[in-house]
Amino acid sequence: MHNASSSAGDGLLGTSAAEFEETWRIAALGAFVCARETAPDMLSAGSGAMIFTGATSSVRGGGWLAFSSAKFALRGLAQSLARELWPQGIHVAHVVVDGLIGAPHHAQTESPEPILDPDHMADAYFKLTEQDRSAWTLELDLRPHRERFFE
Repeated sequence: MHNASSSAGDGLLGTSAAEFEETWRIAALGAFVCARETAPDMLSAGSGAMIFTGATSSVRGGGWLAFSSAKFALRGLAQSLARELWPQGIHVAHVVVDGLIGAPHHAQTESPEPILDPDHMADAYFKLTEQDRSAWTLELDLRPHRERFFE
């Protein structure tokens, strides 16, 4: 599983080339390196799962410029890896996570913002690794109930 990112910079004019590159190196290049290092063992076993964590900005932009573009790249990498590795038995999935992540079993009444429970998120990730090959998920969108995305 790859879940790394950076949010350097502030828009086009407030982001240096170095900040932009650092964000890409962490999110996109980091995911590539993880995939390249783990693929040989999975290929020799004929099975495995690669899960990459994205964000809403990997689907529709917004937020920090460098972060969003790096998450777009990560999503494209996951889709390309899926095309290459699925026929060889490797399940590749991209998970869009959007929302505040709270302590396990966080009561929704404690925060005005909807909260994602990390235990339930882990269950969703684990279920991806257990899917039958006849019904693999390429992309999963995890959001807390009452998240503003739907307003």
